[in-house]
Amino acid sequence: MVSIAPPSHTRREGQTTDDWITPKELIDRLLPFDLDPCASVTQPWPCADRQYTVNDNGLLLPWQGMVYMNPPYGRRLGAWLERLAEHNDGIALIFARTDTRAFFKNVWDKATSLVFIRGRLTFCRPDGTRPKNGHNSGGPSVLIAYGKSADLKLWKARDLGRYVSL
Repeated sequence: MVSIAPPSHTRREGQTTDDWITPKELIDRLLPFDLDPCASVTQPWPCADRQYTVNDNGLLLPWQGMVYMNPPYGRRLGAWLERLAEHNDGIALIFARTDTRAFFKNVWDKATSLVFIRGRLTFCRPDGTRPKNGHNSGGPSVLIAYGKSADLKLWKARDLGRYVSL
């Protein structure tokens, strides 16, 4: 995950990066994907066959096929969710902040299903390592499916937490 605007994935005092990637064991449960529009520049494991990084600005480039997206968690989150909702073929991983404007505008009325992940994720650094201090993300996470194929992926991974059909 690479941000355009500063997100807050797992930022702690003294950290200088907002670049965090999806844990490999989670992405392995969901593969395959055709496009990751929010990949880290130095990501050690791909989340999709094709990846856009912050250098490409995946928000502006064409999207094709099944998308996996761990978007920037800052002010631009709504724009990323809106783009995925319009594409209607993919899965997003974000904080389960169900009260936010982005969630109300782009998830509740547009998504196909959700999996609220049990426990808190520990995102990885761009080189694939986990924070040495053992800090988790600091909040609950949710996988959001848009479209029938994405919904099937979440249904198969429902043991990760609580599956909700919308």
